[in-house]
Amino acid sequence: MVQKDKRQPDYLSCSNRHQGRKLRQYYNYQLMLLTSILFSEIKYDLDQKMKVILVLVLGLMMGAFPPDRVVAAEEARESTPATQDMPLEELRAFAEIFGRIKRDYVEPVDDRLLLEYAIRGMLAGLDPHSAYLGDDEFRDLKVGTTGEFGGLGIEVGMENGFIKVISPIDGTPAQRAGVEAGDLIIRLGDKPVKGMTLGEAVKAMRGKPGSKIVIMVVREGRDAPFQIEIVRDIIKITSVKGRTLAEGFGYIRISHFQAHTSEDMLKNIQRLKKENNGALKGLILDLRNNPGGVLNGAVAVSDAFLEEGLIVYTEGRIADSQLKFNAAPDDVLDGAPIVVLVNGGSASASEIVAGALQDRKRAIIMGTETFGKGSVQTVIPISQKRAVKLTTARYYTPSGRSIQAEGITPDIILEHVRVSAKKGRGINHLKEVNLKGHLDQGHGKKAAPKKSNNGTKEKPLAERDYQLNEALNLLKGLDILNQRGWQAD
Repeated sequence: MVQKDKRQPDYLSCSNRHQGRKLRQYYNYQLMLLTSILFSEIKYDLDQKMKVILVLVLGLMMGAFPPDRVVAAEEARESTPATQDMPLEELRAFAEIFGRIKRDYVEPVDDRLLLEYAIRGMLAGLDPHSAYLGDDEFRDLKVGTTGEFGGLGIEVGMENGFIKVISPIDGTPAQRAGVEAGDLIIRLGDKPVKGMTLGEAVKAMRGKPGSKIVIMVVREGRDAPFQIEIVRDIIKITSVKGRTLAEGFGYIRISHFQAHTSEDMLKNIQRLKKENNGALKGLILDLRNNPGGVLNGAVAVSDAFLEEGLIVYTEGRIADSQLKFNAAPDDVLDGAPIVVLVNGGSASASEIVAGALQDRKRAIIMGTETFGKGSVQTVIPISQKRAVKLTTARYYTPSGRSIQAEGITPDIILEHVRVSAKKGRGINHLKEVNLKGHLDQGHGKKAAPKKSNNGTKEKPLAERDYQLNEALNLLKGLDILNQRGWQAD
C-alpha cells in the first residue's frame, strides 16, 4: 500500500550493512594515511604509547567517512594544513587523559573498557537517542522487537542523568502499578540511577518473572519522591486492540508500532465492521502513551485512512536518509470520521500518524500536546554482537512541520481529568408520563424500547475514561450532522 522513493529503514531498527562493509574495507588505508599525518604534522612531545592511542582515535574518527571522502581528504591535505582539518589539541588532551587514567586511577582499568566508555560518551553527547549498543544492549534490542521479554513494561529514555518514562505499555506490571508517562525514576531498588547508562538501567529493571523491584519516582504535581513496587512479569506486547464503543462507532487502541501493526489494525477494523452491519459511522484511534516504534508501521497505519498524497518525509545528511512516503488510493473507512487521541506519552511514530492525518484534514486530533520526538534513529551493526544507534534524519509532516522538541498540538485540547457521578439521588423531576390522566402517543411512531444492561453495574464511560467519552460524543455529533446533510464550507 505504501509508495516510496527509496528503501524504507525501520524507525528504530535499521541496519546499514553496506556502510559497515565500506568502513571495514578502507580502515587500513585510512589508518596508514592518518599515521603519516600524525607523525609529520604533530609537534607535541608524547610518549610512544600515547601516539599509538592518538592514531587509533584518529582512525576511528575517519572511519565515519565513506571512501570517496577519504580520497578527498587526502587531496585537501596537500593544500591545507592538517591542523585546520582536525582538532589536534582535543585529540592530544584525549590521549593525555587516557594515559593519566591508566597511570593514576585508584584501580587498574582495561584499555578496551576505557575506549568503550569513550565511545559511549561520544554518542551520548550527541542527543538523547544516539547510543552505543554493547553485547547486552544489542541483544535486548533484538529481543524487544519480538514483542516478548521479561521486565516491567515501560518505554524509557534519559533526561538529566535520570530515567524518564516515555510511556507505560498497556497491560504490563508498570501500568498496573500506576507508573505514568513523564515520571522520572531516580532509584532502582537500592541503587541510584544517576551515573547509570540507559542500558544499565534497563538491565536492572529486567529480571525473573515474579520478582519484585521498588522504584523511586519523581512526578510533576507531587511534593516529594515516592516509591512504587512492581512485580516483574513476561511482557507480551499486543500492539493493537479493538472494540465497539456504541452502535456503529469503533475503537482501535495501538500501544506500540511494530512490523505487523497495520495488518493487525486492519483485521480489527474488519471485525468491527462485521459487528456493526458492515460499516462504521466513525472510529476513535487511541495513540495515548504510544512511544512509537517502526516507521513502516506508522506509514502503513496512516495510509489505511488516506487515498492520496504525502504521509511523511525524512531529511538528513546522507542520501539514504532522504525518503518520502505517499498514500495509495484506498480508505478502509470510506471517509467515515476519525478522532485521534494523543497525549504527552505519544511519541515518534505516533506523532507521524497524528501529524499526517491532521495535515491532510482526515482526522480530528484530541487530547494534549505530544512528546515531540521528530528524529529517526538507524541501528548500524559494527559486529555480530555490537552496534551503534545513531540519529540520521529528522522527519516532517506533509505540510513541512518538524515535530522535533515541539510535538503535535491537538485540534481540541482536552486534559486528562477524572469525573465521577454526583453522590446521592437528588430530586427526580416529574415528567409528563408521571401525571395522572396523561395522553398516550396517539398514532405517532413509538420510540424503540431502551436496552437493558442486564443488571451490570459498569461505571459510565465518562468515569472510566473522560477523554475517550468526549471523543465518542464528538463522533456522534459529526454523524448527526452528516445525516442531516450539513457540510462545512
